[in-house]
Amino acid sequence: MSEKVSIGILAVQGAFAEHQAMLDGLGADTFLIRQKKDLEEAVQNGGLQGIVLPGGESTVQGKLLRDLGMYDQLKELIEAGTPVLATCAGLILLAERVSNDDRAYLKTLPVSVKRNAYGRQLGSFVTDAEIAHIGTYRMNFIRAPYIDEILNPQVETLAIVDGNTVAVRYKNQLALSFHPEVSEDARVHAYFLNEIVQGV
Repeated sequence: MSEKVSIGILAVQGAFAEHQAMLDGLGADTFLIRQKKDLEEAVQNGGLQGIVLPGGESTVQGKLLRDLGMYDQLKELIEAGTPVLATCAGLILLAERVSNDDRAYLKTLPVSVKRNAYGRQLGSFVTDAEIAHIGTYRMNFIRAPYIDEILNPQVETLAIVDGNTVAVRYKNQLALSFHPEVSEDARVHAYFLNEIVQGV
């Protein structure tokens, strides 16, 4: 990473601490977004070069975004081009459509996702697969969704596991079904910082 960047990590619920540790280890300046004030102050101070939407419970996170008054500003920031890394529940928050639920949230990513797509038998599993621009990567799936339809040809498919799309990039948005933050492999976060946040 050629320069320090400031990354805000949504911390209302879910696996935000693991993302923070991974990004700190790569030299980013991170801060937690727990309430509307955290987001507003970062924007006003020019200290928000990227956002992380972590795994967790998408329905809880989606409700809290509205209850805490952050929904509109977060949606506007992403639509205006602020880089975002979304994992598992974060992918569901971004998706334009959720195929097995009538709730959709930020709707900034033109894909359809299936919640809890792997069911109980494969609720959690680990597999090695190829990620475009990164290479072979050990992926941790935890009650994960997958993308069941791409709704815009500009969406780049980055990874497929068992015929299902599990990682995509669309402009400033990098969205994954799996949890790179629980890995010891920092390449996904490095790709986010170097290629999307800094565009190098």
